[in-house]
Amino acid sequence: MQTATEYRIGFASKRRSHVDRIESLVEGRGQVYGAEGVLDSWRRCTGKYRVDPNTPTAPHIITESEIRAFREPIGDIIVYAQEEMDRLYAIVSQEGYVVLLCNIDGIVIHHRGNVAMAEEFKHWGIWLGGVWSETIEGTNGIGTCIAEQRPIIVHRDQHFRTRHTGLSCSAAPIFDASGRLVAVLDTSSMIPATSDRSHVLALAATKVSARAIEERLFRECFHHEWNIAAMPADDTGAALLLAVDSDQCVVGADRVARLTFALSDKSLTNGVHLSMLFEYDPSLFRRNDRQDIAARLMRAGRDTWWNVLITAPLGKRREWRSLAEAAIHTRPRMSMLGNLPTPNPPTSGRAGLPPALTHRVCEYIDSHLDEKISLDALAAMAGLSVHHFARAFAQSVGVPPHNYLLQQRIEKAQQMLRHTKLPLSEIALAVGFFDQSHLARHFRRLVGTPPSIARWKER
Repeated sequence: MQTATEYRIGFASKRRSHVDRIESLVEGRGQVYGAEGVLDSWRRCTGKYRVDPNTPTAPHIITESEIRAFREPIGDIIVYAQEEMDRLYAIVSQEGYVVLLCNIDGIVIHHRGNVAMAEEFKHWGIWLGGVWSETIEGTNGIGTCIAEQRPIIVHRDQHFRTRHTGLSCSAAPIFDASGRLVAVLDTSSMIPATSDRSHVLALAATKVSARAIEERLFRECFHHEWNIAAMPADDTGAALLLAVDSDQCVVGADRVARLTFALSDKSLTNGVHLSMLFEYDPSLFRRNDRQDIAARLMRAGRDTWWNVLITAPLGKRREWRSLAEAAIHTRPRMSMLGNLPTPNPPTSGRAGLPPALTHRVCEYIDSHLDEKISLDALAAMAGLSVHHFARAFAQSVGVPPHNYLLQQRIEKAQQMLRHTKLPLSEIALAVGFFDQSHLARHFRRLVGTPPSIARWKER
């Protein structure tokens, strides 16, 4: 049996070994294996924060009144996190984990755990009120997740402080509807026998729950707009969230959408139409029967298909919005995208514009020949990307939009040559050409004769 003296000697030796390993790797000596994910954090703790890895003090636990004060600013997050925390705890509790929701200061402001083990959890600091800032506690799941804003496992001796090497923590960041970090979700264990595989699964479950909380926050923020959950059909990218108004202008984008489509607060304020991101049928946004709409859309300008789930907005009048409707609206959907009963992508033979839309676009062109008509404007009118509109217009009309515009301008010029005595320079401007020579060049190419000869022949 090991004596107390032998235990203290053994612990001191282990502590010294841990500190030596940190110093060696931070200074660029020795093997990095097993510390790849935390090496940057160790360097911050050593050089920037000056954390002492041998400090024996336990993590600070703040008082109940302090917890209430820190809870107040993120009360909405706690409300929308509760169901996901319950679900996560049901998964990990059998392995002795505690589930912690922390603010961006690393303070545990909400939790799920075995109350019978509360004192032991408090001893380790993984309980309500625990403070896990990286600047104070060194490398740890919560603090390092906040510092690096990414999911992370910090397993046992990956912790910076020797006292915490009995812990294993899996943490995932929670971002709000604008992509800003607002909280961290963590699962922690102090049971040595818990397997590495369990920790990997705990991180996976934590990431799913954190993402579901983000989706609830996003849908609540944009409950008066159309919500779009989308994911590449080939699973090559992460699911994302968009919110669009009744004109299909993008008014909201989660962090993944901002990174995927290079969106920012400024670009969203300036205006981004959904057609710049996806090719779609505008009729998708005319339904409002409270049923989610499953679709498969092509990424604008690319031959990649996305699975999409569109949720109609809630009514703005309070009497139209029951608690049940609100709960259904904010329910996470992204996890369903991989198994949606989506329709097959349309074939090229059926990808033209609807007849009514074709007529409207052509009528617009015919009545605005004297103006500058951009392809962007026509595509926006159709609610499509420029690439999709040009292709669909050509399939419906038989020629690309630019060719159609030139034909209509030349036809209008021919009519004016026959029925008016206006100078060629005025006719050119009246049908949208820059000047007389611009008209003459295109007229000769399409008609076969200069406009002056065409006028003479009509007399």
